[in-house]
Amino acid sequence: MHFNPYGGSAAQVAAGLVNLGHAPAGELVAMMRACGMTLRRLTAAEAAAVSDWGDRLRPIFSESDVDKRVDLVNELLADSACRPFISRHDGLAAHLHYASEESGALRRLQAYTAGGLAHLVCEEPERLGTCAREGCDVVYVDTSRNGRRRFCTTRCATRVYVADHRDRLRAG
Repeated sequence: MHFNPYGGSAAQVAAGLVNLGHAPAGELVAMMRACGMTLRRLTAAEAAAVSDWGDRLRPIFSESDVDKRVDLVNELLADSACRPFISRHDGLAAHLHYASEESGALRRLQAYTAGGLAHLVCEEPERLGTCAREGCDVVYVDTSRNGRRRFCTTRCATRVYVADHRDRLRAG
């Protein structure tokens, strides 16, 4: 499933921030770059603030009530002071941003992820989720064709299916 740039890569960055937790700056930047961001570095203080922002993103993935999810995203949008404008940086064609290029890395990342989650919650709110395996708290953006993903990876799904199969054999 392809989303617009904010609902897709920005939401993937949001999921990555949640899943990485309080990771070092280098790991955070590597994840963001893998998702298509052009951010080159974060200071240790910025990384700590970015990780705190990731903590605020987690409830959006686990909240099943769409109205509550919308309220959570609206809080993030207000706190990130999102204000759309057209940007042209790094040799890229003109494209939409939610924070100016002069804003610091944290503000840009907050606006990017809040905007991305807002697009996704408006377009496909059921595409945000938390792994259904007990004990796993990994979040994901469901990009599958049918939109019925329940687990973060096939490994988690297999663990659940094998355990269910063994339980049926014991009970049978």
